[in-house]
Amino acid sequence: MASDLATKAKEAFIDDHFELAVDLYSQAIVIDPQNPELFSDRAQANIKLKNFTDAVADASKAMELDPSNPKSYLRKGTACFSLEEYQTAKTAFEAGSKLAPGDTRFTDWIKKCDKCIEIGEVPTQSSDATLTNAVAPSSTTNDVEEVMNISSEVIPTPAKPKYRHEFYQKPEEVVVTIFAKGIPANSVSVNYGEQILSVTIDVPGEDPYTFQPRLFGKIVPAKCRYDVLSTKVEIRLAKAEAIHWTSLEFVKNSSVVRQSNVYTAIQRPSYPSSKPTKDWDKLEAQVKREEKDEKLDGDAALNKFFRDIYKDADDDTRRAMRKSFVESSGTVLSTNWKEVGSKVVEGTPPDGMEMKKWEY
Repeated sequence: MASDLATKAKEAFIDDHFELAVDLYSQAIVIDPQNPELFSDRAQANIKLKNFTDAVADASKAMELDPSNPKSYLRKGTACFSLEEYQTAKTAFEAGSKLAPGDTRFTDWIKKCDKCIEIGEVPTQSSDATLTNAVAPSSTTNDVEEVMNISSEVIPTPAKPKYRHEFYQKPEEVVVTIFAKGIPANSVSVNYGEQILSVTIDVPGEDPYTFQPRLFGKIVPAKCRYDVLSTKVEIRLAKAEAIHWTSLEFVKNSSVVRQSNVYTAIQRPSYPSSKPTKDWDKLEAQVKREEKDEKLDGDAALNKFFRDIYKDADDDTRRAMRKSFVESSGTVLSTNWKEVGSKVVEGTPPDGMEMKKWEY
């Protein structure tokens, strides 16, 4: 059954029906999830659709299932190159070149990566065409569909919202939390690129969950890690630069703010308003100053006097005040612990009034 679906998917791919090909490969993978060829071929279809993050995930899975197939390394490298992940792409091409030393496609791609790493930009369309003509024909060309016309426009495919996720950040790292409860650790696979996060949760008997964003900024894969906890999967991404991420996913033409290593005071949240902004810290200080300077009369002044005594008193004085006040039903307030600590303080009602015993 899986082989029949794979055959139909290849036919759809040849006819340029790439979305249908991805759908058919996905159905085949459900039936045969350990077949590396299915993941590798779906990666190529995703490349044609410019779903580069999906292509990276598929190629990585194919490499995991069969590390000896150079085709998967070529496709991962191609997808990473399209995402401007030149160092990650070069690493994949170098690994594939070792498996297929006679295939000049790997060496040509490695040269392209080196050039982009050096000058920091994507080659022009004309240079792509020149490279395409320079590639020697191979008997496996149909198996390894090269994508040389790279588009700088990346259109990420949204993941199915099976699990909720959120993130927060520190100057040196971004913490991504996927709220997946009771997931076995061996069902979670996490891969990192220079600017790619690929998460797969594949629980037997359930539809696989994939989360593959192109990240806002670059990370250091070697320093990234993740933990599978009882209620969530927590992923810690080490930032390559101390910049503030305005979102988790890449946003074209977004501005970045470099952060200082010195922590600043916590800022109060600000909300959009048509009214002039107020300095809430200044107002708070003013209120406290007014409370301190406030002149009270009568019971209010007396209560403030006792509060000030209690606030500045030592532990014995505070215990004496609490004990005497409670035991005397609020009629006695003593600050002498030696006097009230060893006996029950009897109430002393004001003149003309009498104490009443309450039974509980």
